[in-house]
Amino acid sequence: MSAPLDLLVTDARLADGSPVALGVRDGRYVHVAPQPPAGATATRTLDAAGGLVTETFVNGHMHLEKVHTLDRAGEGALAAYTSGTMGAALRSIVREASAVKRQYDRAWLEPNIRRALDAALAHGVLHLQAFVDVDTTARLVGMEAVLAVREEYRDLLDLQVVAFPQDGLLRDPGAAALCEEALRMGADVVGGIPWIEMTDADARAHVEWACRLAAAQGKRVAMLVDDAGDPGLRTTQMLAEAMIEHDLRGRGVACHARALATYPQPTLQRLMDLAHAAGLGFVSDPHTGPLHLPVREFLEDGIPVALGQDDIEDAYYPFGRHSMLEVAFLAAHTLRFLTSADQRLLLELVTTRAADVLGVADHAIAEGNPANLCVHADGRLRDVLTEHARPRWVIRRGRVVAESETTTRLHR
Repeated sequence: MSAPLDLLVTDARLADGSPVALGVRDGRYVHVAPQPPAGATATRTLDAAGGLVTETFVNGHMHLEKVHTLDRAGEGALAAYTSGTMGAALRSIVREASAVKRQYDRAWLEPNIRRALDAALAHGVLHLQAFVDVDTTARLVGMEAVLAVREEYRDLLDLQVVAFPQDGLLRDPGAAALCEEALRMGADVVGGIPWIEMTDADARAHVEWACRLAAAQGKRVAMLVDDAGDPGLRTTQMLAEAMIEHDLRGRGVACHARALATYPQPTLQRLMDLAHAAGLGFVSDPHTGPLHLPVREFLEDGIPVALGQDDIEDAYYPFGRHSMLEVAFLAAHTLRFLTSADQRLLLELVTTRAADVLGVADHAIAEGNPANLCVHADGRLRDVLTEHARPRWVIRRGRVVAESETTTRLHR
């Protein structure tokens, strides 16, 4: 190499354990090989000291304006949403959890959002699909807050903002017009939650509205579907059918889809075939409720699947650090992904496979791709998952955007 590198990472390990050195110039990988390029110089060199390097993390499902609102919302909605087989999930969303939106004020929303994005940076989450409630209760206050903070973080992470009618469209007259205004303001994705409507006809109209609007504006769709323990729910199917009808193949995401875990096998297989035809991707958040998408079956069938954080300390989940390694660690237990091969899958579900679900191109560590990577302290994937610690370095397009150190001193 004639010109100096902008960044050189030495003595690193890939997820399969193989040694690697990474050279970056102009924000992209120009060298991915077991040894550094002979005679290369670099503006900055990071010694990984045998640590693992991974792609940066991707969170495909996050309710961003709701972060750190649990104390305002109270625990009634949390108890209803997470109890039993989630039979009370609809009521908790429409009634209890919705109350906090009456208090929305940018003065406290924006610091909460910054806190969540700072945590994302520290944990190496540089791609994020953020759902923002837009309805007659929240109006556009949360959207204004998220879009303002997105501008502050534009050089640090990529934020896809979803205009999300959390309380429904037919249930909440006026929400559709507000979502359309949110798109004019700068939202990127048309959202939906059709299963929350009162009839199947209303649910189908909800899906049709979203897909027609996305097709007209050249946008993607992202919906929360079938989020309860009811085998009769069919809004995932409705979404896939509408994507095909409106030529949105490969441009849609279904989040949760928990009811699919209760489907008879022939019904589930038909749905998976339809998802293939629509190019529909899925995001599962198995740590946030007692039911979850049948992730292993979907992966074995070749359907794009990712894991999401979903919530941070709100009316649906009381924990969360915006660490996708922590989410993967929790999913290892809820999904029983425990073998070495399963651990590799877990990593992919929060990196490369997650990028595929969101339509983020060229996310793998490979020459020519954008150099978005994390350098971890531990050298084995098992240890990285076990510790789910902050990466030593988080790098966006060849520039270090976060650096963390952990020191422990034992006094025997």
